[in-house]
Amino acid sequence: MIKIKNKEEIEIMRRAGQVVAKTLDMVAEIDLEGMTTAELDRLIEEYIRSQGAVPGFKGYQGFPASACISIDEEVVHGIPGRRVIKTGEIVSVDVGSIVDGFYGDSARTYPVGEVSEAKAQLMIWTKKSLMAGVDKARDGNKLGIVSSTIQQVAESRGYGVVRCLVGHGVGRQLHEEPQVPNFGFPDDGPILKTGMVIAIEPMINMGTENVKTMPDGWTEVTADGQPSAHFEHTIVITDSDPIILTVA
Repeated sequence: MIKIKNKEEIEIMRRAGQVVAKTLDMVAEIDLEGMTTAELDRLIEEYIRSQGAVPGFKGYQGFPASACISIDEEVVHGIPGRRVIKTGEIVSVDVGSIVDGFYGDSARTYPVGEVSEAKAQLMIWTKKSLMAGVDKARDGNKLGIVSSTIQQVAESRGYGVVRCLVGHGVGRQLHEEPQVPNFGFPDDGPILKTGMVIAIEPMINMGTENVKTMPDGWTEVTADGQPSAHFEHTIVITDSDPIILTVA
């Protein structure tokens, strides 16, 4: 069942979203080159807690860290560890927070030093696909309009749209109904209604759409080893424009 949030719940979720946004802003200010993903995760956890929030991912279904940190060919759910971040790579950071029992969830992909033009364009167009989808998330629209718009933007550049991993509703649970695919047809899915809160998160690959799960059981990588980018916002459907909750 898709849950409708009231004004008080949305205000709490706005606070959770602000924590996530400020955390990702903090990451943007760090010189990531030479840092291990475990070191970055430690800084992220410390920052989330400093804001009076609880890391939303740590311990979720057994996930061992506060952030999913995925580099280059890693699509999502990268477990922080000993991998050293290098110049020329792109790093996707997915972060969740809990404030008064409600979740915020957002992700960004960062360039490390100078990256190739191909990687830069992948990041640009993944973010464009996200924002195009957000713009279609309006009361009365089918969810499929959001999904198909994301797909059209990404595939217009020849990119692969990951299909086995999707966005989701957000609230007292990190993952609620409905699922929010990044592909499909305009008439697919439920009708969006005021008070719905969803996380829209295109995962776009430079090459094939196909991914595979690594032996750790979490990390998803592109099947062809090419880079992937990931951008995500948690938004609320209103009677006018959608409101992005994951902004500082």
